[in-house]
Amino acid sequence: MGNWRIRIGRLWGHLQEKQKEKEQAPHGSPHASSPASPSEEEPLLLLEQRLGWSFRNRALLMEALTHRSYVNEHPDEGIRDNERLEFLGDAVLQLVVSADLFRRFPDWPEGRLTELRTILIRGERLAAWAEDLELGRWLRLGKGEAESARTRPSVLADAFEALLGALYLDGGLPAVERLMGRLLPEAIDQALRDLEWHDPKGRLQHWSQSVRGKTPVYRVVAVEGPPHAARFTVQVLIGDEVVGEGQGTSKREATREAARNALIRLGIENGGKGAS
Repeated sequence: MGNWRIRIGRLWGHLQEKQKEKEQAPHGSPHASSPASPSEEEPLLLLEQRLGWSFRNRALLMEALTHRSYVNEHPDEGIRDNERLEFLGDAVLQLVVSADLFRRFPDWPEGRLTELRTILIRGERLAAWAEDLELGRWLRLGKGEAESARTRPSVLADAFEALLGALYLDGGLPAVERLMGRLLPEAIDQALRDLEWHDPKGRLQHWSQSVRGKTPVYRVVAVEGPPHAARFTVQVLIGDEVVGEGQGTSKREATREAARNALIRLGIENGGKGAS
């Protein structure tokens, strides 16, 4: 693939000429039809195509791609790393994901929305999105970092957040929403599968519906202690059969414990098979 850091550096020398060409087409909007195979001397144009966004301020994009190791090795260039954009991008990401989930799941309570959002904004998910965009290919890194950091999950996750910060400053929320609108659906589907697999309630429900043809029902059978230190007892039933019971300092905790105990009592394994 060649030395992309050098190619990106060369691009700066031609920036004025390229900017004149870009001014002939709409800016700050989704990419209009562009050449099928951008030249290797125009690597950022290829990245913009993948983002679906043509930057008005190309310096923002360069800053988002600049790791602190590069700045440390080039103190005289007057450039700064992507950490400030990362800070902004983190907030923008939470807003966009929260708004998407709020609209997508109108009947979900706050706790469940928060649980799903937490999965979607984890570092490993951000790094996976960065890999999908091949973001490491364009990072500006110090010589000591170049070989290892391009594929390091923490570096990729930070760069992805910085990229969202740059998109927000250049095109507002619509620019970020356009990119995340492509990335989120598949990630949400995977996150929902993960939640179902790891959450005892989800696992019990999946087994019960597929094997028994019934949905588990939870009921609070006792509340003990003062209001500020109450202890709940919850039973879970499949049909008329009590299959598990749990206790906890909240209904949620007691419910999860009841589901966990039901899984043990029914002999359900991780593969979802158990007694019928």
